[in-house]
Amino acid sequence: MQLIDGKVLAKTIKAELAAEVENLTANGGKIPHLAAVLVGDNPASQVYVKNKVRSCEKIGFKSTLIRKDAETTEAELLEIIDQLNNDADIDGFIVQLPLPEHIDETKVTLAIDPKKDVDGFHPMNFGRMSQGLPCYIPATPYGILVMLERYGIETSGKNCVVVGRSNIVGTPMSILMSRKSKVGNCTVTLTHSRTKDLKAETLRADIIIAAIGIPNFITADMVKEGAVIIDVGINRVDDASRKRGYRLVGDVDFDGVAPKSSFITPVPGGVGQMTVTALLMNTMKSAKGEIY
Repeated sequence: MQLIDGKVLAKTIKAELAAEVENLTANGGKIPHLAAVLVGDNPASQVYVKNKVRSCEKIGFKSTLIRKDAETTEAELLEIIDQLNNDADIDGFIVQLPLPEHIDETKVTLAIDPKKDVDGFHPMNFGRMSQGLPCYIPATPYGILVMLERYGIETSGKNCVVVGRSNIVGTPMSILMSRKSKVGNCTVTLTHSRTKDLKAETLRADIIIAAIGIPNFITADMVKEGAVIIDVGINRVDDASRKRGYRLVGDVDFDGVAPKSSFITPVPGGVGQMTVTALLMNTMKSAKGEIY
């Protein structure tokens, strides 16, 4: 079993991006600029956005954080998005989800200029992705692709089972793994809450991508020997022995599954580390005009 260390890989790629920023500025190029809009006081969102800002600073990107309280109206948020769309210095921006219930997330996503949609959620980017055209790939799926490539994991001709069908991870991951590309060419099965005999599906899998949001859902009896396990889940479970009163676990029972796997991502320290890194990679592509 080999651990896919997202923390180490993220550090390596950030160093590469920092060198690229230095090269850009030395040749009179523009410093990449990423903006984030945070509405409300969701603790997880605050931590995630804080990590984005810190990562930008470390590699030499410019960053802008726009904080608004939970009472911000939909119209006010759409006005902020319009301003960012028209700000020539901003290469890409994200509106952190989830949003307060009175704001329509779909309307917000559609309002973002696809050219600046470095989160890869706009239907135009999603459509381009599905057709194998240049696009901004959603950050978590993009991070997973980079992990598979950098660790030299063969995907061509493999059976890949994706557990979970969200628009953020599961569905785009199923498309990406089936595409005709360096990391792809899999036979993909997209499973979900209505799948009959899920265990039979996962037991056929050479690669399992678990993104269902249920702690320790994938157990050892659901995995065949030598499978590659990508655990996207980040779940809090009560643990009185920890200072915070909880610990983080994935959607995979790591202790049980790891001995049977050829490669596996840990939680924490796996896919989550690569999500912010992938966002930075998308922002660099925008700054260099590589997509549109």
